[in-house]
Amino acid sequence: MEIANITDYPEWQASLPKSDNIKSPYKYFKMFFSEDILEVVVEQSNLYAIQRDTNNPLNLTAKELEQFMGTLTPCCRRSQWVPKLAVDKQMVPFKGRNRLKQYLPSKPKKCGYKILVLAGSDGVLHNFEIYTGRVVQTPELPDVGASGNVVLRLAQPIPKQQNYKVFTDNCFTSVPLILTLAQQGIHCTGTVRSNRLPGVNLMCDAELKRTGRGSFEQKTAMVAETTLHAVKWYDKRSVSLVSNYIGAHPVTDVDRWDGKRKKIIKVPCPAVVREYNKDMGGVDLLDSLIALYCSSTGMKTEEQVRLYTFKSYVAESLCKSGKNLERKRGRTSSAIAGEYEEKRRRGPTTFIPVPDVHLDATAHWMVTGEKQGRCKVPGRKGTPKTKCQKCDAHLCFTSTSNCFMRFHTE
Repeated sequence: MEIANITDYPEWQASLPKSDNIKSPYKYFKMFFSEDILEVVVEQSNLYAIQRDTNNPLNLTAKELEQFMGTLTPCCRRSQWVPKLAVDKQMVPFKGRNRLKQYLPSKPKKCGYKILVLAGSDGVLHNFEIYTGRVVQTPELPDVGASGNVVLRLAQPIPKQQNYKVFTDNCFTSVPLILTLAQQGIHCTGTVRSNRLPGVNLMCDAELKRTGRGSFEQKTAMVAETTLHAVKWYDKRSVSLVSNYIGAHPVTDVDRWDGKRKKIIKVPCPAVVREYNKDMGGVDLLDSLIALYCSSTGMKTEEQVRLYTFKSYVAESLCKSGKNLERKRGRTSSAIAGEYEEKRRRGPTTFIPVPDVHLDATAHWMVTGEKQGRCKVPGRKGTPKTKCQKCDAHLCFTSTSNCFMRFHTE
């Protein structure tokens, strides 16, 4: 047998016909928002304007309403970015067994799923990534290290070359990350570990401590047309920060509590520290806003019972809406039970021949089958093995009931 090669078949050159059923976006809009709906909106809008000020009528038309909706819709779909964003870790509490569960001792909820979050300074979530372990960096993004790659992936939706500001902690911050973001037109500031500043010799903690609270040192370098500012500041302990747009100056004073003097004192604070402390808390604000949501797991049993009672009252009102029903005594569920008849379940049915067949008195022979079956005479509940060979219907045939004869004569 000869096997044909795939190259022997000609390549398909035709194209699929275009569908004639695809309508324009405006026609799809009119399918859901008919003229009647728009007229109601126009009428109520004009009525509301007169109620607010009789001397200033709106005089809205349906055409103007459509134009307003067409202008407003793209604005709603557009991402409203705040100029300052933060990248941080978020913990979703979970105590079960899963290989993705992490332990973060610095979080209020220490065990659960770790989520890497990009949030604005107003607490709005813009992008997130669930931590699953080692992730291979996508080819279109540069590799700046495992922790820095997380920031690059989360920062992909940020508009480029518009000087947005991203704040990170010492887990993510590195010099290659800041240089890469600077090439994209994104400013970056973050706390940094000393081993991630190669070649930068800042004062040690002991020297800064001898100088006193508020002492700092700044080093500046130009790397690939990007100015890097490395600042080490000492308050109760030292902290190092690096930025590509802001340094230590101008220095301002901040209030700090002095435990020895038992009073509030003024401590010099570099500008980069003040900027970081002000705008780094976007993810923490997001966590606090999420914690305000009422969840059943965080409710006491007594509060859940009250909520269920309220829901039952709402359900009863919806069921009675538009009906003239008298109030019945008893539980809420029994008050509306009479309005709905429970559907009767039908069991499996078998074929029964039409009367012209089982009443023709021709070739109806009784046989005994291997399996029992329900008697087909109405009102009978027996399960005999005897049945009619022609009708294929189980029928009782005993000394007290002759359903075989009744089925073929009545």
